[in-house]
Amino acid sequence: MYANLPDILSADGASKQLTADVQALVEQELNAKSGVSAAALKVAYKVVTAFAPGYYQSTVEQMLPDLLAKLQPFWADFQAGGAAGTFGDYLASRGPEVAEAVLGVTDAMARGSERPVVAKAYNTVRGGAGKNIEAALPAVGALVEKYAA
Repeated sequence: MYANLPDILSADGASKQLTADVQALVEQELNAKSGVSAAALKVAYKVVTAFAPGYYQSTVEQMLPDLLAKLQPFWADFQAGGAAGTFGDYLASRGPEVAEAVLGVTDAMARGSERPVVAKAYNTVRGGAGKNIEAALPAVGALVEKYAA
């Protein structure tokens, strides 16, 4: 078991597999959404994925170290506390705090993007992103446990 989540990426092939799993998780979460706000998310996702071949995958790969670093304090607290349940349950119980930590990574990437179309798509959905991240936290926790074990 990894005590330090960013170390997950040092395992042979873990970065590529984790990238694929994160992309699948995003697509699963998007497909489960409906309504007007979901339409905006789906349009933003299409803009980003269609913008340039491989751009979305490389962006996820670039974000993984920072995302794992942002999840690290929660992971350490979860392990130290001997919390009952899963890491996903733990993350969900601290939803707003975890969502803001994750959004810190995506906000920084959007600010530093040299692709205005991507930054514009991100800024369009940023307002409701926290609640969407919170909804995905049980699945995020399961994914972390899959690789950390």
